[in-house]
Amino acid sequence: MTFYLFTSVKKEMTVEEFKTWLKQYDADGDGRISRDELRTAIRSLGMCFTAWKSRRGVRIADVNHNGFIDDSEIEHLVEFAKKKLGMKIVPY
Repeated sequence: MTFYLFTSVKKEMTVEEFKTWLKQYDADGDGRISRDELRTAIRSLGMCFTAWKSRRGVRIADVNHNGFIDDSEIEHLVEFAKKKLGMKIVPY
C-alpha cells in the first residue's frame, strides 16, 4: 500500500511514517529535502501545492538556512504540515 492510499483512508500518519514517506521523494538521494522535492511529495497526496508554498515550507523548517530540510529539521516540517496543510500527523 502506498502512503497516498494510507493518508486517503486513515487521514493521519505518525511522525515516523511521515519521515519515511517524505524520504521517498529525496530524488537526488542526498538525505535532504529541497523545495522541489517537497512540492512533489505534497502534490502526490493530491493537494495543490504551489512553488510559493514549498518555498515557505522549506523556509519555516530550515533552521540552519541552507535551503534544505534534513533529519534534524523534520519536526519543524511536521508542524508546518499540520498547521498549514491540514495534515494529521501524530507522535506514535
